Amino acid sequence: MYRMMEFYGVGPGFMLLWMLLWLLLIIGIVLFIVWLVNSSRNTGNKDLTPIEIARRRYARGEITREEFEGIKKDLE
Repeated sequence: MYRMMEFYGVGPGFMLLWMLLWLLLIIGIVLFIVWLVNSSRNTGNKDLTPIEIARRRYARGEITREEFEGIKKDLE
């Protein structure tokens, strides 16, 4: 029965290391995918200036014309 526990003659220690290698590989792949998803979500507004953000908010109707003009005046 002990012979069945051996991993083709190299011992149970190698089998444990092999399982840990696969576990680390799977965890690494999952973390890489999570990082890719998060980095693709955060690239949208990094290059916008404050006035461009205000223009977009005004275009979407989030702020009124008076608020937009006030923001524009403050930024210039």
